[in-house]
Amino acid sequence: MLHDAGLTPRLLDPSEQHDLPSFGHGLTNAAYRTTPGSGDLRRGDFAGSAERLARIAFELRPRALAFVGKEAYRGPFGGRPEHGLQERGLAETALVVLPSTSPANAAVPYAERLRRFRELKELLDRGGVRLRPATRALVLDPAGRVLLVRFRFPHGDVWAPPGGGIHPGETPEQAIRRELHEETGLEPAELGPWLWTRSHVFPDMAGWDGQAERCLLVRAPAFEPAPHFSAAKLLEEKMTGLRWWTPEELRASHETFAPRRLPALVAALLRDGPPPEPVDAGV
Repeated sequence: MLHDAGLTPRLLDPSEQHDLPSFGHGLTNAAYRTTPGSGDLRRGDFAGSAERLARIAFELRPRALAFVGKEAYRGPFGGRPEHGLQERGLAETALVVLPSTSPANAAVPYAERLRRFRELKELLDRGGVRLRPATRALVLDPAGRVLLVRFRFPHGDVWAPPGGGIHPGETPEQAIRRELHEETGLEPAELGPWLWTRSHVFPDMAGWDGQAERCLLVRAPAFEPAPHFSAAKLLEEKMTGLRWWTPEELRASHETFAPRRLPALVAALLRDGPPPEPVDAGV
């Protein structure tokens, strides 16, 4: 399959798997226990897998991590993935789900499997996904409330920490100070530690395939937030709301947050303090 898709210049014997790095590729496992089929794997077989794959992404920065079979992705990250490029990423690494190459996967014909592998080849050839660098701030007041911005997208409203893209020549810290002033009116005296990273792929973003974000902590006094934007600029930025949320409101809400597990991340921050290293926030 690798050869037919153009990922290797010749057909490799399985015993040559350790030669793959010379072609720019590598192999690893999502689960190490050998089983008759993916359905025989248990949750415990994937223990630590998400963290290990995240380390690979952050340290080696491959253009993509391709999971051969849906279970290989679902074990570490959960959810019900479809074949192809996934919405979430790790750092600047795209996550791609490919059909299983096992003969047991007879429901997917070879031509369809090959089409998906060739899509991966095309993604790699163009340099991977093009992610806009961005930064956000989790603004926390003394009562533990979090300041969130509501953005309106074609698929629905999303509440997220204030922030946005990093302009050319800006540092992430300069960018978040500018974004906080523009979106909330806040000019923080200090910036706290980095809390999490979040990479996601989405359509309809001119010149980019998605966004790679870093979110830091900003502690601020309670204040009345007010955007420093004109009505036209608010429309352009898709901003339709801005307010404080209590932890209880976050936990009980059915709104969509970015990242999706924002209520749990906030609860962990209030309970345990900032993590020693930024965590992967998922989608």
